[in-house]
This record gives sequence, structure tokens and C-alpha cells, in this order.
Amino acid sequence: MSLNLQITAAQPEPALLDLPWHVPLEEWPEPILAALPRGISRHIVRFVKLGGKVIAVKEIGETVAYREYELLRALNRLGVPSVTPLAVIDGRRDEHGERLETVLVTQHLQYSMPYRVLFSRVLRGDTVQRLIDALAVLLVRLHVVGFYWGDVSLSNTLFRRDAETFAAYLVDAETGELHPRLTAGQRAYDLEVARVNIIGELMDLVAGELIDTEVDTVAVGASLVERYTELWDALHDEESFGTAERWRVAERVRRLNELGFDVGELAITTDVDGTTVHIQPKVVEAGHHSRRLLRLTGLDVQENQARRLLNDLDQYRAATDRQGEDEEFVAHDWLTEVFEPAVRAIPRELRRRLEPAQIYHELLDHRWLVSSAQKRDVPMEEAVQSYVRDVLTHRPDERALLTPPTEEIPEVE
Repeated sequence: MSLNLQITAAQPEPALLDLPWHVPLEEWPEPILAALPRGISRHIVRFVKLGGKVIAVKEIGETVAYREYELLRALNRLGVPSVTPLAVIDGRRDEHGERLETVLVTQHLQYSMPYRVLFSRVLRGDTVQRLIDALAVLLVRLHVVGFYWGDVSLSNTLFRRDAETFAAYLVDAETGELHPRLTAGQRAYDLEVARVNIIGELMDLVAGELIDTEVDTVAVGASLVERYTELWDALHDEESFGTAERWRVAERVRRLNELGFDVGELAITTDVDGTTVHIQPKVVEAGHHSRRLLRLTGLDVQENQARRLLNDLDQYRAATDRQGEDEEFVAHDWLTEVFEPAVRAIPRELRRRLEPAQIYHELLDHRWLVSSAQKRDVPMEEAVQSYVRDVLTHRPDERALLTPPTEEIPEVE
């Protein structure tokens, strides 16, 4: 049948035209669907195979679809972790000519998982707090650029492994607003919504026996507020000290770098008699370690993965007695002589189960554990074989996590 589709896309994807837009999304045929786990959503969402990639298609009202598309594009330009919008498809009609809902198309975030899938796989006991910490960092980053979320929750977030922690990505922006700057009231409301939603979501997990019944859900919700406040204050609080303690300027910058933020500008003032110095960060940008690693090696990874890889690079530099050499040259040799050979040593069929940076991080951990147990310095080649045999072969493929499907994840009505 002929369709009068209206496709809005920054980079048109011709293959979109081959999808059955005349069929309601909930009735799309299985062969074109990707069996990826879905989080809880108020809308119908399907993951669809499109060429060599996977897209997420969400049925949503026309006005909201265009608005969310533009908000996600803005967040992508600002470098905030969020899904990438691909298109809005409007003008859909079924075989009887009846109007169908407008859809928003986004790119599936590889290696990401909804929070319920993480808990269905029974991870470490501190998984709850690590997810909350990741969400707090995301919320701070959103508020720094002036984005008011309006519906902060674990359900509206995707999580990717980032060394021993997680990185959080915004996946639903339909209630969001982008402002030049947020008021304290807007930030406080977002925090309160987050606290209440998280408590409710964790209560559902407790009822579904996905987390320990002894978890204090109210305390976990409060911990998000505490973590957020700690980060926000570290980025924005003014600090005063005597002129004899000017070293504290560099210390403040170092502390912000450790939190993963770069300082673009510091406002430095003195009092009338010049005995007290006041400093306050003016411009902050997240991703300090990941940008440094990208500059040195070309590896584009998560922040804590970058921190771990940079530590290994520093150890390589010391072990080869090259502290006086140009950092870029040392980084190139570390990449070609250490990182890449270790990752390539992983069998090809297993290599895709985790991101390369996550594999290398886990390799370092595994090598340390084996070396400690055997009380000797285990070579990397031997550590790789042990890691593949004892760890990686038992891990699910997190690039395309095919099981369990959403229907098998316990939910509480």
C-alpha cells in the first residue's frame, strides 16, 4: 500500500523505508525484531534489526516525538550520556487508512542494560549502590548543562559497565526541558522525583525477590540525594584560604579531576587587604580521564575504564624507565605492545562479549588475583588464558544481550 510518510532525520537512513510502518508496532513480525531485553516503559517499544545495527522504535504522540528528538539531539551535542536520536516517523496509516502513532527512532546503545536485567543476573551485593552512584553522576551532568529531567528514575536510564562501576545514560527525555541555567528549585524537584521513584522501583525489586529483602530502600533513595549533593558542591562551592596556601588552587583542580571533571576556568579573587584568596570553578566539563586517554591513544572509553587504563600506562612508563620521554610516544608503545596484544589474544568469538576496555580492565584484575594466589608475577599471556577459561566463557554477551527476554524478568503489578 502507498504511504505518505514524513521522515525527519539528521542523517537519512534509506533502510527505514523498508520497515512495516503500516502495521501497529506491537504487531511487528518477529523476523525483523532483535530479542533484546526491554526496560519498563509507558509506551510500546521494539528493538529492530536495521542493516548491521539495532534501533529502538517507540510509539509516542506526534508533538512529544518531535520534542524528544530535538532534546536528545541537543544532549548529544552537549556531550551528555544519552541515547542517539535517529528519526521521527510521522504520517503512518494502517491498511484501512486509520492513523497510527508517530514513532521516535533511536540507536540502540551497545553493551547497555536496563536495571531490571542487571538484577535478574544476580550481580555483586553492592550493585544497588553502584547504580545509584552512576545515576547521581548523570543527574549532575544534566543539571550542569541546564537540563531539567522531570522524571528521573532507574527505568528511564540505561547502564553500561565502567570498570568496577557503571555509567548511566538517559534513555527517555520526553518530560525534559533545556534551560540556560537551572534554578535551585528545579534541581531540588528533580532530586525529590528521583528519590521517590527509586524507592518505588527498589520496592518492586524486593517484592519480586530480585534483591535482598533486607535492603533499606528508603536509605538507598536518600543516598542518591547525598551523592548528588556531594558532587554538586564539589563542582560549585566557593573556597577561601590564606595567600600562603596558594597551593590549594592546584589541589582544588586535582580534586575535581579525580571526580572526572575538567575545569575550564577558575574565578580567583582576593579580599580588600589581599590576605585571603577565594576560588570557584566557573566552567566544568565531565570526562577528564576519557578525553586524556582519547588524546593519547585514540581509545574512546568510559571514564573509570580510562582511569584504569591510564594507571596501567603510568605503570608501563615506570617499568620501562621512560618517565622523561614524551607522553604521546610512550602511550603509542603501550597501546601497540601491551593493550592491543592482550585484547587480540582473546578468542574472536568471545571478544565481543564485553567492550575491549572492560575486557582489559578485568584482565588486569584477574592477573592480580592469580598472581596473589600463586605468589608470583603471572605473565599477561598466561593470565589471558586463565581469564578466558575461568571467567569470560561464563559471561553473557553484553553487546547483544539476548536472554532473558523481557517476559521472563519478574515484574510486580
